[in-house]
Amino acid sequence: MKSAKLETLDDKPVLRLERRLAHSPEKVWRAISAPEEMAHWFPALIETEPRAGAEMRFTFPGEQEVSGGEVLEFDPPKVYAFRWNSDVLRFEILPDDRGCVLVFTQVLGAGSGFTAGRTATGWDICLAAMVARLEGREAETVDHRPIMLHYLRKWNLAGASVSETDTGFQVRCVLDVVWRPFETVWAALTEGKQVDPGQAPPDGFTVAPALPGSVTEVDAPRELTYRWSPEGAPAGVVRWRLVHDPELATYVEVTQTGPPALAADTEAIGDAWQLHLEKLFATLLDVDLEPSGG
Repeated sequence: MKSAKLETLDDKPVLRLERRLAHSPEKVWRAISAPEEMAHWFPALIETEPRAGAEMRFTFPGEQEVSGGEVLEFDPPKVYAFRWNSDVLRFEILPDDRGCVLVFTQVLGAGSGFTAGRTATGWDICLAAMVARLEGREAETVDHRPIMLHYLRKWNLAGASVSETDTGFQVRCVLDVVWRPFETVWAALTEGKQVDPGQAPPDGFTVAPALPGSVTEVDAPRELTYRWSPEGAPAGVVRWRLVHDPELATYVEVTQTGPPALAADTEAIGDAWQLHLEKLFATLLDVDLEPSGG
């Protein structure tokens, strides 16, 4: 657990997980390629044929929605690669003197890098279930929450991006809230209090480098915007948005704008928002915030 790596290929995020297995390549091949065996550990049920170019159907137990894909490589007992929606998954089996090494990679779709922690955690748990199946035992129950938090902090997934605008700069952070309902996230930010235009924003929406002014717009539980100022001088706006994309994530987007004169402060502002969102994530998942890098 917690051993996944996040890399980049052609500007796309790539997850990489390796498992050293005391089993023959042939046995592991069946576990990672036969649909009836994958049903014991893979997150979706698969219908396909064992050949490159074959169509694939993915369904989740209890759900009617079907997603599609295609077998890209089928080279037993070495490589099995396929496309699932816009992602590409690849299993490679490398023989060694004690059995084999399984190398799993997933090329994530464009714009989905901030979900890598959730995805990596899922594969940690799925691969643990696969290993248990290979060893003829029941998979252990795993608490996914601290693993997600670990990857969130290790990979700086809530970290800020900074861009120039016509009026100065914009700092932007995004946080995957792991399908939490808008109402749950909003309640955590407001502590259950009503927010109206003209009021000061609740502390859950603020960080120290951005002294809050008054709320200018609010659309509970989706959006909140307020003015901010350093030392009382108007500088820009902070905007919170809660977004649900059924193909990607439910997430929080925080943007903060400011003038060129304060551009030197963007790193401190971004760091403050990152830590703030990591604390929000820990609150939503009801898990302790581990030391950074732990």
